[in-house]
Amino acid sequence: MATYETLRLRRPDENPKPAAPPKLRHTGILQDQLRRTARPPWCPSFSLAIRILLLIRVSAAMWGNIQDCDEVFNFWEPLHYLDRGYGFQTWETSPAYAIRSWAYIILHYVPARVLNVVIHETGKRPAFFAVRTFLAVISSVCEASLYNTVKEKINNRVARYLLFMMATSAGMWNASIAFLPSSFAMYAVTLACSYAFVPSNQADGKRTLAATLLFATGAIVGWPFALAVAIPFVLEELFLYAGDRVRADQYGSWIVNRWTRLLLCGAAAAQVAVPVIVIDTFFYGKIVAVPWNIVKYNVFPDAARGPELYGTEPWTFYVLNLLLNFNILLPLALLSLPALFVTSRIDRRRLGFQQSGPENSSPFTVLAFRLMPMYIWMVILNIQPHKEERFMFPVYPLICFNAAVSVYLMRGWLEVAFVKITKSPYRASKTSIFRLSTLSVIVFTAIISLARILALWKYYHTPMTIVYHFEHEEIPHLLNTTNLLPQPLLPPLHMRSPEEIRRAETSREEERPPIDLGPIKEFDLRLCVGKEWYRFPGHYLVPDGVRVDWIKSEFDGQLPAHFTVTEGGFFDRARGTSVVPPGLNDLNKEEHMHYVNASTCDYLIDLDYPHDPITSLYEPRYAVDEKTWDRVSCLPFLDARHSSLLTRTLWLPGENWQKMNKFGDYCLLRNRERVEKKIKELTRARAA
Repeated sequence: MATYETLRLRRPDENPKPAAPPKLRHTGILQDQLRRTARPPWCPSFSLAIRILLLIRVSAAMWGNIQDCDEVFNFWEPLHYLDRGYGFQTWETSPAYAIRSWAYIILHYVPARVLNVVIHETGKRPAFFAVRTFLAVISSVCEASLYNTVKEKINNRVARYLLFMMATSAGMWNASIAFLPSSFAMYAVTLACSYAFVPSNQADGKRTLAATLLFATGAIVGWPFALAVAIPFVLEELFLYAGDRVRADQYGSWIVNRWTRLLLCGAAAAQVAVPVIVIDTFFYGKIVAVPWNIVKYNVFPDAARGPELYGTEPWTFYVLNLLLNFNILLPLALLSLPALFVTSRIDRRRLGFQQSGPENSSPFTVLAFRLMPMYIWMVILNIQPHKEERFMFPVYPLICFNAAVSVYLMRGWLEVAFVKITKSPYRASKTSIFRLSTLSVIVFTAIISLARILALWKYYHTPMTIVYHFEHEEIPHLLNTTNLLPQPLLPPLHMRSPEEIRRAETSREEERPPIDLGPIKEFDLRLCVGKEWYRFPGHYLVPDGVRVDWIKSEFDGQLPAHFTVTEGGFFDRARGTSVVPPGLNDLNKEEHMHYVNASTCDYLIDLDYPHDPITSLYEPRYAVDEKTWDRVSCLPFLDARHSSLLTRTLWLPGENWQKMNKFGDYCLLRNRERVEKKIKELTRARAA
């Protein structure tokens, strides 16, 4: 039987899809001058950028420190109260003052609660990291969006520099996972700029609405002062052509349309305040506008009140702090506007001046407005006497953006100089000098940032490690000793020698199954904190059934009080937030009712410096009082006063470098008599 091969031809498509036009390379504000017809330089895709950022941000969520006690007491503790029914309360969340928004806090309730419900048997610690991971994801998406806009609308190389600067900077490591309104404002500002950096003629009003809505959300839900970052955007909308081309006879109608559009978008964005006021009114039990209360307290305080009660700093504070967090990126960022001016004189074609004319704005002006927010924010904050690191968070990504623009413009200067010296644009296009020069900047800042991140973790992570030890070693040992565990999983509790403590802390213990710590409530334990109150990492990292209290130290300001313990569900706790707590004031005056006597404490967290012992009436050396306290665990904590400036700032490998540092003992102490008495009583009761 013969076989045949046939060829079947497909009928031509009657409605073929038009081929996508090739993507033009030189359409951004900044345009490469060498190898203009070559393929654009490699840049990660949007999805790859998100994956890179997620890897780093989730790592920060797992291992980053809590940098600010305000984060713990004004946000983690109120969230813990809504979640678990108890926690610390500051005067800021008292209905008498109401300068912290419950609307912002409640945004984090869902990620915390969902994980608590799913894996409740392992305790509440996972909820802490669930919230941090949630923040890491939000930050990664916002940063990647800004990167993508810069790649498409400004320049590929600038975008690439920006991405790796944001990903590796120590400042972004800290700010991206902080549970603070200033971090929320940073997310909103970053996402708003991803729209604001789009030329207006390419957005059809969507740019204005999205950017206005995001700027307003960052200010209303997060921090009201962050609205100052939007000033250049507003001026651009009102007065600049930006991407529009307008003939002289159309100017009147154009400006009316622009002003009308901005006013309508602003009115729409202001509606964000409505649900915020409703939520805060529900929690405080009275009509309250928290953003206005924040502005009134900080900008219009009376003579006895105001942020200056909590300290003032010189103008150099932010410069030094930003150098710690961004190293060489800070001077590069500050040089961005001067660098733009120099480029406009010696390398005009890089700014696309051939595109400008009397009917539209020059690329120089448009880019200058993109660089201005960082400068405005730094000026505003520097003139305020009260300064804190977190106040700079909203412009952290913009510091990276300004620095990335500076690096690109300076690379252009090198190209101009090379061509002028060699008289050969061809040789300039083939040399690797320019690539290596910019690569060296990115690698150098990444290495310094990594050294800073490692210094923060190795020198200052101990407070979080100590409470982990308390929950995962000390509490299970107590339960095991009194037979409150279903089966003996651990050796009986005993006073360990210093060598045993050192060996346990430096070795990796075998994984053991999760232990139900619920029976610890029978001990009625009290964990006390004195002079280390501002490093307390929060109740989320302390097991249920352990009460945390303050003991008197040399600090003479106001400490947080306890929320009224509330039994019941979420709505019962929400009603508790409308109760005015006693003993809280807005004058930073000490309230002795918040203290307990050290003799009533079962455990104590304290910091001791054996090489420089300092004692006082209220701060004795508890860690060396062997008659009363057992050293359950003591870990090294950097003594910055007696350490080298270089080695305390950056972690440098090698014993010779570490010898330049001095360390204290950050200790978890056990009141021997009280704990042994409780063990005996519970053991006796268990046997009976």
